[in-house]
Amino acid sequence: MTPATDPPRNPASLTFSDIAAVLRAGMVDFMTAPRFGLFFAAVYVLSGMALLAVGAGLFTWTLTLSLGFPLVAPFLAVGLYEVSRRIAVDAPLSFATVLGVVWQERTRQIPWAGAVMLIYFLFWSFLAHMLFALFMGPQALLGPPDDLASYLTGTGLAMIAVELLVGGACAFLLFAMTATALPMLLDREVDFVTAMRTSVAVVRANPVVMGAWAAIVAILTLAAMVPWFLGLFIVLPVLGHASWHLYRRALPD
Repeated sequence: MTPATDPPRNPASLTFSDIAAVLRAGMVDFMTAPRFGLFFAAVYVLSGMALLAVGAGLFTWTLTLSLGFPLVAPFLAVGLYEVSRRIAVDAPLSFATVLGVVWQERTRQIPWAGAVMLIYFLFWSFLAHMLFALFMGPQALLGPPDDLASYLTGTGLAMIAVELLVGGACAFLLFAMTATALPMLLDREVDFVTAMRTSVAVVRANPVVMGAWAAIVAILTLAAMVPWFLGLFIVLPVLGHASWHLYRRALPD
């Protein structure tokens, strides 16, 4: 691979047909190399189960983790981007080569992008706690209500509505910064700040289409999480591969 040294300054115009095309391409890539998709999905599912175990029995914190967990999904898709890249150029596919590339990325810019995402997730968790306290009272910081009935009151429902609105805004901002940033960092020799700024430029140039893509990613991911994350064994690989193809359409060479 010969990575580009200067990212495009003018992202391509995208249409809804591009979304349909990248979803089809994502499915094709998954069917071409399903073992990789299942492997990386398993990492995500096991991570999700671990988070649920941490919050087991705590409705409040489980809700917070469930809302915030999808924000870290793109970082786990780096291996899927590499698989799609190799399929496109008919390069050899093996776990040794794919995981080798992922391992090499530890010394480049993707870990920095991952650090930004982690800090963002921690900020969202802190903000969610503050919103709990604002609606449920300061005592919520010490021991928030841990039963569903407490959240079905007028105050509880208002708190959930605000949590969803604020969480949605935070999620979309992170989406804008990472929609094309991670595949770009894998594909090109750019720093993570440039990659994130370019990703925001892609979203600004295509607000309706990228907004629709964000909604598709969120809806499919959340729906796939319902049966104990099992749907993610299909959804995550397809969306991961599709994200690579969307990046290639938005930022062509």
